[in-house]
Amino acid sequence: MDATVGPLLKHYADKQGVIYSNTDGDEPGVANNLARYVSSIGLEVVGAGNLKGFYDVHRTPDTQKAFAEANNQKPHMMTSFVDGTKLSMELATLANGLGFGVGKRGMYGPACDDVRTCLEHFPTDAFKPGEGIVDFLLGAAPCTGAFVIGHCDQELKQDYLKYLKMGDGPFYVFYTPFHLPQLDIPVTVSRAVLCNDATIAPKGKPYAEAAAIAKRDLKVGESLDGIGGYTAYTLIENFETSLEEKLLPMGLSADCKLIRDVAIDTAITYDDVELPKDRLIDQLRAEMITTFFK
Repeated sequence: MDATVGPLLKHYADKQGVIYSNTDGDEPGVANNLARYVSSIGLEVVGAGNLKGFYDVHRTPDTQKAFAEANNQKPHMMTSFVDGTKLSMELATLANGLGFGVGKRGMYGPACDDVRTCLEHFPTDAFKPGEGIVDFLLGAAPCTGAFVIGHCDQELKQDYLKYLKMGDGPFYVFYTPFHLPQLDIPVTVSRAVLCNDATIAPKGKPYAEAAAIAKRDLKVGESLDGIGGYTAYTLIENFETSLEEKLLPMGLSADCKLIRDVAIDTAITYDDVELPKDRLIDQLRAEMITTFFK
């Protein structure tokens, strides 16, 4: 819900004088907490994201069934963890909280051995002062947690960062090597109640979208089966690009009926589907677009 209509919910929360927040411990909260720290020591945050151990967009509940059963989990949920859906939705939440976009549809997602060397694996122009992107690292130790890229062009501060083994700059990698969502939820509640502070919340308008992509060749008359299913995976896209291309958000995809064939690995658009009737989520989505873009 946060990745789909979170900015509108935050808009309503502000009107009511209440705190709207995603949680500490989950990756968006971990990354945002780290971004706050990096900003507090005088660096500009130009990138942030997740550490991902395994990624295969074509996984299904069938391929994940054994793993799910071995870990007392549900196959659909485990599928959403590896096919990019959870990743894209979390990073859409982070992007909306930081006011960031993505460098390209689906992000760069470079494979690397260690988070500390990740800058070597991104395109040389991926991070720019005055801008910010969300992204992910594939297989980078410690394989869990979140990272932030900070920028500094002040000579004295660069000297201290080099002395403290952070590298030559002007870009620097910071990371948190764990995330503990089940244990950190009380922290989120305490921050909201005692400090009137959200762990992470949309900055204003939506900046990124988690869009549905065909997991296989889809035919007219089929219905999409939603998050972690057999029909679609998710890639993150800049929101205004998504709006212009009429991309179907993954959070709205369940039970949409195809009225056109869609080839595997092709983005599914509103023009490709018939929406179920009278859904609240569709009404909220339309209201969000009107609120922030019209």
